[in-house]
This record gives sequence, structure tokens and C-alpha cells, in this order.
Amino acid sequence: MISKDDELVAFIDGLPPRARLMGLDLGTKTIGLALSDVERRIATPLETIKRVKFTPDVGRIKDLADRYEVGGLVFGLPLNMDGTEGPRSQATRAFIRNMKPLLPLPVLFWDERMSTMVVTRTLLDADASRAKRADAVDKMAAAYILQGALDRYERIAADAADAEDEAAARAGLDMETPPGGGAMD
Repeated sequence: MISKDDELVAFIDGLPPRARLMGLDLGTKTIGLALSDVERRIATPLETIKRVKFTPDVGRIKDLADRYEVGGLVFGLPLNMDGTEGPRSQATRAFIRNMKPLLPLPVLFWDERMSTMVVTRTLLDADASRAKRADAVDKMAAAYILQGALDRYERIAADAADAEDEAAARAGLDMETPPGGGAMD
């Protein structure tokens, strides 16, 4: 079975160079959108789509994906607190199944548990008004989801580089050991 980390690495490594990622927080009334930079290090809130009907909603996502040269989509997957999938996860998967013929970009699911709560708390701490919070929370949640995937990818890459450095250092030490392996007199 492929691990979530392996899935993330394969997803990002399979993208064209400098293609952006779009993060999506799919709600029942809105869709929050975020965009990565071309180096895929920073997620920035983009906009919140007020949902009307499926086709125009996907049309707006497609227009933005084309405009910003998006190579892949990171969808927040609304898991239950115990990690299982419930009705909202099933609705998200159904949305993506129906979207694929209209927007055939690779999709990665990313655990979105607590994203809206974290963003709302941040906005409350910043003393944002209720109207500003309502306008910003969905696109900021999408950025939070996308940034989580980007940060995890960076951590995996850093861990791999550290392991390579350690292996090279060990190989270098082994090569410096004189024949017989002991200290010289």
C-alpha cells in the first residue's frame, strides 16, 4: 500500500516545472481557493467562489487554473475526527469525479481537519470583524490546506537530503579507515 508521503512526493514530482498548485476548500455554500508560487513553497489565499451550480463553479476553477498555469489541485478532504470518511468526504470525492472530465488535472487529497477552526481562531485573534472573517475564512482555509501539503513535501525532501548526506559521510569515513581497520602505531 502506498503511503500518504509517497503519494504526495509522486504527485508533486510528477508536475511540470514551475507549475503552480491550487488548494481548494470545498464547502456546501462556498469554495475557497489558494495558489502556490511557482517554486511551490508558499500558499496564498486567492478567492472564495460562492457556489451556484456545479458547471459554473467548475468553470470558474478552470478559468483560474488556466490563468495561473496550475499543474495540480490539492483538495481538502473533510475527515471525521477519528480519521474516517463521512458524508462530506464522499461529497468531495463525488465533486472531483464529476469535475475530472471538465478539468483533467491531477488531484491530491489533503486532510483538512481543523483548518477552518485554526483560520477562524487566527482571524479572531487579529480582531477581524464578522464580515471580514466570513469573506476570508474559506480562501484562508484553502491556503492552510495547501501550505500543509507544501510544508510536508519540503520536510520529506529535507529528510531525504539529510539521509543522503549521512550515507555519504559514512562512506567517506569507511574509505579513510586504513586496511585492517585499526589505529596506526
